[in-house]
Amino acid sequence: MILYGTNPIAWSNDDDWSIGDHISLETCLSDAARIGFEGIEKGHKMPDDGAALKAALERHGLRFAAGWFSTNLLVRDIADEVAALREWIAFTRAAGGDHINACECSNTVHGSDGVPVNDRPVMTGAEWDRFSAGYEELSRVAHEEGMAMGYHHHMGTIVESEADIRRFMEMAGPHTRLLLDTGHAWFGGADPAALAREYIGRVSHIHAKNVRADIAAEVRAGGLSFLEGVRRGAFTVPGDPEGAVAFEPVLRAAAEGGYSGWLVIEAEQDSAVRDPVRYQSMGLAVLRRMAAETGLDAAAAGGA
Repeated sequence: MILYGTNPIAWSNDDDWSIGDHISLETCLSDAARIGFEGIEKGHKMPDDGAALKAALERHGLRFAAGWFSTNLLVRDIADEVAALREWIAFTRAAGGDHINACECSNTVHGSDGVPVNDRPVMTGAEWDRFSAGYEELSRVAHEEGMAMGYHHHMGTIVESEADIRRFMEMAGPHTRLLLDTGHAWFGGADPAALAREYIGRVSHIHAKNVRADIAAEVRAGGLSFLEGVRRGAFTVPGDPEGAVAFEPVLRAAAEGGYSGWLVIEAEQDSAVRDPVRYQSMGLAVLRRMAAETGLDAAAAGGA
């Protein structure tokens, strides 16, 4: 089945806490429930105790969709990484979730305001080997614990471009799964629909993020940081006429590939400029309509 979720970064940003600092967690959760979402991912204003988070979400009729887990495979021993993962698995299970959004953060610029996103890190061959082997080991541990884990390719990180994503998927072992983020794929120069057609059988989670092409171009041409791009409004939701991402081909590929799971609107915007209720409502309505038109809802229900 398809579950529709959102992320608190539409209300309060996790990389720049000044964005949306005026919005309380209760407002965010009540908005998400009122809009019609079934679940929400973790934000920095949420409890770090799994049981407490589950209780907070249940008060609003929401489920825990997933949370960001930072790996440090390029600088830490694998045993330490496994131990950290097991702690996050325990937290996720206590919160009522069954998916982990993982991203390598040992070397990244997406949270550095003074560094152009164009200057993101590029791995050596040896680092690719270490990263791929380590991530497969973490994925194996998650699988044995009954937890799905998808790698979140992301602007400003070691897996950003289409070439990065393809190399990662080619080097990855049998337990490794991908979190397909339409916006980060588009911004990074990839075709989200092509990635969906090729890898949907290994996709464990989908982020439905849209991109304003003119602002993305400003970020690239002006050597701006990822955070400056966020502040200027580089990202938006499905259905926004200012957005450049075509979602129908992605959802059609997901339907044809038998995808079942979360479809999450992860679209960070300055909530003081763009009302999260308005934009998230727009995004959810469009996603539901397109999921019906492409057959994704029916395909997922049939495979459930």
